[in-house]
Amino acid sequence: MNDQVQAELKKIFNGRFSTSVSTRANYARGEDTYDPILSKAVVFPETNEEVSKILTLCNEHKIPVVPFGTGTSLEGNVVGNEKGITISLEKMNKILNVNVEDFDCRVQACVTKEQLNDYLREDGVFFPIDPGANAAIGGMASTSASGTMAVKYGTMKTVITGLTVVLPNGDIIKTGSRTKKTSAGYNLTNLFIGSEGTLGIITEVQLRLSPIPESIMSAVCHFPSLEMAVQTAQQIIQYGVPIARIEMLNKDQMEISINYSNLKNVEALPTLFFEFHGSEVSNKENIKIVDEISKDNNGSSFKWAKDLEERNKLWKARWDVYYSVKALINNGRVYSTDVCLPISKITECVKFAERETEKLGLRAPMVGHLGDGNFHVLLPYNPKQIETYNKIRDFSDLLIKKTLELGGTITGEHGVGLHKKAYLLKEHGDNIPLMKSIKRTIDKNNIMNPGKIFDLN
Repeated sequence: MNDQVQAELKKIFNGRFSTSVSTRANYARGEDTYDPILSKAVVFPETNEEVSKILTLCNEHKIPVVPFGTGTSLEGNVVGNEKGITISLEKMNKILNVNVEDFDCRVQACVTKEQLNDYLREDGVFFPIDPGANAAIGGMASTSASGTMAVKYGTMKTVITGLTVVLPNGDIIKTGSRTKKTSAGYNLTNLFIGSEGTLGIITEVQLRLSPIPESIMSAVCHFPSLEMAVQTAQQIIQYGVPIARIEMLNKDQMEISINYSNLKNVEALPTLFFEFHGSEVSNKENIKIVDEISKDNNGSSFKWAKDLEERNKLWKARWDVYYSVKALINNGRVYSTDVCLPISKITECVKFAERETEKLGLRAPMVGHLGDGNFHVLLPYNPKQIETYNKIRDFSDLLIKKTLELGGTITGEHGVGLHKKAYLLKEHGDNIPLMKSIKRTIDKNNIMNPGKIFDLN
């Protein structure tokens, strides 16, 4: 970044432009395994027009730009660029409008999922996409995130109907609409969902909302083996039960979560967390079916969350899984895998992951959004122990190979970032030339989050 650009940005943003080491360090990486890389500066815009000014200037001078939300990404998506600047969208955190009668809203990029649902609490509607972290909705759009309720409510691709995006040359465009459907031109909304800031910066998101269910019931069920737990989830989906959540925690993760989240009345066994959304009558019918399937697989009697407080504590423990594993090692890191399988193949792949981590002598807590075939192995390690990291990467390579053999995908919700560029070549090598062509057309100077998803040159 040259002196001219720095002077211009200081002039525009005054106290919202920083070159201090401490500020740059705070925006140098997400919750990933990479060492932080400090950009030359961090700038804090508040409007679409301010983002446009930054990108226009950076594009003219060919300065790399890294967009940054809450920093909860796991694949190196927001690691800084030593030759460029980081744009923190944290001040773009306003809920712009809510239309309860149409079940939709529009928010700025750094509104978080918890912030939005707190705002909607009295309106009888909610935002159902639920990743573990309290992520920014713009970041969730850019990585095509999902989470624990995807089996019923879908992913970010399902609930986003439009975006405001600032392109690399500073142009501001609006894609999509507020309507449930449109056939007007190319689907540019879905082009930017999952693009990880490599094509432009998402600054506003138009979202579909869902009505808050009449009845919400949560339960825990233990199993003698992980295979039986996973098979239960697979059979529930194949039976067509409209369940809201089926979350798997293996024995190791249950023990970690019990200690970290101070859970009571549960055991350190392979476990499924269930949640049912609907009317009281429909929930009772669905619970009966799920109970029968669970018992056929030697599941325990259901342990019910008795009230809202207990239910919230149960799901808070699930959301805190990453941090519970990270706390196992002082100054440790967590390598979190993210594969997704056709539902009929999920049992085979989880068994494979359990067997291979045992062979390699790795500690391997596991969690999964089994209702949509997505699971994670969380591998804690000391970054000073290179041998352990190499074993983890060997396991990751084996897991990806197995996943692709079974017709799965290398990432269900984390995105590619830096971590999975080699894996993307294995899954979609034939797509990469077209992706590069799109990138070069929109971002001629390759300033937008360069080096993420794939290497352009």
